[in-house]
Amino acid sequence: MQLCRQSPAVAALVLPLFVAACASAPALPSRDAPQVALAARCQRAYAALDAAVDAAGVRDAQAARIDDAPSLRVSRLLASFADEVLAPQAFAQWRSLLEEEDRVARLSEIANLPDGPTREVRAALAAEGFGALPPQALLEGCGHALADAATATPQARAGLRARAVVPDDYDDAARALGLYPLTRIAFAAGIRRYEQSVRDAFVAAPAIPASAIAYVPAATAAIEPGESREILARSRSNALGIPLPNDAEQQRLLEMHAPTFVVDTRGDHDRIGRPAFGADGLATTAPAQVAFARIAHTRFAGRTLLQLVYTIWFPERPPAHPGDVFAGRLDGVVWRVTLGDDGAPLVFDSMHPCGCYHLFVPTARVVAKPPVATLDEQALIPATLPEIASGGGIAVYVESGTHYVRGVRASAPGYVPVQRYRVGRDDALRGLATPEGGTRSLYGPDGIVAGTGRAEAALFWPLGIRSAGAMRQWGRHATAFVGRRHFDDAFLLDRYFAPALR
Repeated sequence: MQLCRQSPAVAALVLPLFVAACASAPALPSRDAPQVALAARCQRAYAALDAAVDAAGVRDAQAARIDDAPSLRVSRLLASFADEVLAPQAFAQWRSLLEEEDRVARLSEIANLPDGPTREVRAALAAEGFGALPPQALLEGCGHALADAATATPQARAGLRARAVVPDDYDDAARALGLYPLTRIAFAAGIRRYEQSVRDAFVAAPAIPASAIAYVPAATAAIEPGESREILARSRSNALGIPLPNDAEQQRLLEMHAPTFVVDTRGDHDRIGRPAFGADGLATTAPAQVAFARIAHTRFAGRTLLQLVYTIWFPERPPAHPGDVFAGRLDGVVWRVTLGDDGAPLVFDSMHPCGCYHLFVPTARVVAKPPVATLDEQALIPATLPEIASGGGIAVYVESGTHYVRGVRASAPGYVPVQRYRVGRDDALRGLATPEGGTRSLYGPDGIVAGTGRAEAALFWPLGIRSAGAMRQWGRHATAFVGRRHFDDAFLLDRYFAPALR
């Protein structure tokens, strides 16, 4: 999007072969006849790239692809705006964000292509006149040209808005075969018992065993009063009102609100680490004190709010007993902070990277809506917190082995051995080094981490969640066995909470 906003001279310095994407730039050199449209050549180039990516099994699953718009992908947040982006400025920004979703995904796909497919793609690109372009330049120029073609008329724009949907992560065929209307009754009873056990654990003050380790975020610069609020105010000055802080501001917010994880550590399975591929090619963790973080968004009470998401990873969930169906390779805890416009937390929530064990810890700034009379899972709210200025003072208590969150406090514990962790970026997991050389995403084309399946999947399949218990990529977390719910649902908080009267 930025390329065509530059003058032709500046653009030519950045992407000399792609200034044709701007109306004022000279024609793009080509081996084809000059009258062949740039979009047609880009369409062929993207088709060759897609074929190679799919054949190599390196498709990125985070955002959904859109039919007939090869340079655009959509998240659940962006899909929620599809019926609202009627004004030209709003549509332009929405389209730009769709382009960015595709560009980031394609960069990881290209980086993860093995040598053989990479050579084939380069040959196909050379045939279209793009052989000398680095990936970023190709995606900037062709992506923009293809997006122009997909939005050239009012009818095309209306069609794009209608197709910009994210399929949910429930398997309706499995639910039909598993007689879901009947089986959900028994499963709902078991889920209610589990939810009560979580409430009971939170009511009891979390006992801090001698084996606990407090993972505390590395020291950052002092937090200035109103700093979060000012960043959010600056970053939402756009047509959609979405807080979009720059990279430096994102990192600052992530460090300011990073929690302390108090982990009962009774073995290597409880030590946080960095996901990596082991000698067998399957995922494990390497020793590292790091939480992988990202920004996200939710729409709450008519506003689009910024969310900060942190994930810590463990090498496994060990079996608690022979035949433990919940045990398996790789495990983790996801912690999310939803910020109000003033930069202070409204709601915290947590799950495991499988989408399991989703719970909410709201602050006094919101109130829970009355539960709906249904078998479907409602918000599990085992505790509430007072109003707090920053999420950084929060302590999250994690149980040994299961890695269940068993308590949340507004202040860090004393007299616990401390290890400092740094805040890394979750997108780094889309390109990890492999034992054989090269890189590969932690996540497969289906969004699931290979080798992390649990035996519980054989029991829970009638509920329609594929490979229940396996670790998943952002955007692919179904969090309710009974009912339908996704962790990145744009209106998730609106479903369960309302602003408190003040």
